[in-house]
Amino acid sequence: MPRQARLDAPGLLQHVIARGIERREIFKDDQDRKSFLGRLATILEETQTQCYAWALIPNHFHLLLRTGPTPLSKVMRRLMTGYAVTFNKRHKRSGHLFQNRYKSIVCEEDPYLLELIRYIHLNPLRAGLVNDLKELDKYPWCGHSAILGKRKNPLIPDKPDRPNPPNRPNRQDQPDRPDEPNTPEKSLAEKTIEDVLLHFGNSLKVARRRYREFVKNGIDQATRPELQGGGLIRSACGDRRGLLGWKKGEREKGDERILGSGDFVANVLEEANEFVERRTKYNISLAELIRRVCMRFKTEPSDLISPSRRRHLSKARAVVCYLAVHELGYSGVQVGRELKISGKGVSMCVERGKKILDNPEVIGEYLA
Repeated sequence: MPRQARLDAPGLLQHVIARGIERREIFKDDQDRKSFLGRLATILEETQTQCYAWALIPNHFHLLLRTGPTPLSKVMRRLMTGYAVTFNKRHKRSGHLFQNRYKSIVCEEDPYLLELIRYIHLNPLRAGLVNDLKELDKYPWCGHSAILGKRKNPLIPDKPDRPNPPNRPNRQDQPDRPDEPNTPEKSLAEKTIEDVLLHFGNSLKVARRRYREFVKNGIDQATRPELQGGGLIRSACGDRRGLLGWKKGEREKGDERILGSGDFVANVLEEANEFVERRTKYNISLAELIRRVCMRFKTEPSDLISPSRRRHLSKARAVVCYLAVHELGYSGVQVGRELKISGKGVSMCVERGKKILDNPEVIGEYLA
């Protein structure tokens, strides 16, 4: 039976699992683990992909991600291909490192976000890598210790300490915020941990205590197979009896690529199909899109990629980023390369462009 296409659209919560080929080790020592996490940290920040939970097991890894403007497939290709090349070179081996393609399950947030965070972070304990919760609290190779503040979060990317050359303006990560003070902004990894802890309380101390208690209560829940796959059958712990008598169209709502209720499954399928249709409807190059946007804003492409933060140029950049990513299917990296801004800058422009282009008819005027 042919494998199903991946489901992807910005904002989806996805549980990602990848295993070593023939279940061999993909992490042989701490240097491998640090290499993987350093690469992951950079990619997450550049693509504005949130990671709520992660765990590195010797022969596989788990990630709980929320996609940004860059499709999950491109995020994972950068991560796995880059790591495999580094791993093979370091260990003097050749050939595939990972078993087939990674597994990804779209998850309904309300019932499953916290359950999956707990499930993923308890994996080292289930695998016998730590003896008890106390050891897990300080274990460096899963996200649990970072949420508790016991370890530095390795998903916070290293910031370059090299100053800009004299008389050279900073590249605009935030091109239309010229009056904002030059204060360090929190990384996406820091904000994501804050998001997790807000589910447990407004006080940091209380939230961490309640989060740890929540994790502790999950220790006796065994392997929880319903969280390792998707669809209504998985959600019902493998019990198919509830689907007997369903019409074909209704049975399809039990898509095993998705973990959630029937309505959620149907909505995800519809949204993913719409996203694919939008990406394939138009055949416009990035250069042509930039030309069209510049015509409407009465400016030149050379001005658009300049360091200028003038308001009309900032709006034009935002429009280009939104149309390129959401309507034409370009990645944040491709757009950033064309506009000479960072991946984070592209993500912020996408959000601003969404507010500017709030009318489908206006979008059509740029792409028709």
